[in-house]
Amino acid sequence: MSRSIKKGPFIEKSLYKKVLDVKKSGEKKMIKTFSRCSTIIPEMVGLTISVYNGRTWIPVYITENLVGHKLGEFSPTRIFRSHSGSDKKAKKR
Repeated sequence: MSRSIKKGPFIEKSLYKKVLDVKKSGEKKMIKTFSRCSTIIPEMVGLTISVYNGRTWIPVYITENLVGHKLGEFSPTRIFRSHSGSDKKAKKR
């Protein structure tokens, strides 16, 4: 279920403050955040936000296509290696 339109998108207050400060100063520095549940808003376009996935910081460059998504969608927490091998070949002999 999605968030109420009346409430608007969720963005952590400290992250929003950092975004406004960087936009105001005009610098191109990376913003670090732990908030994977924050929604990407139009003010973030053009910034690089580094999202923590539990082990490393993953830089995410924000474009117009990402607006409305969550930051956590672009920093995976699990690594898929491959499915296990089939045992049918081993049983044939």
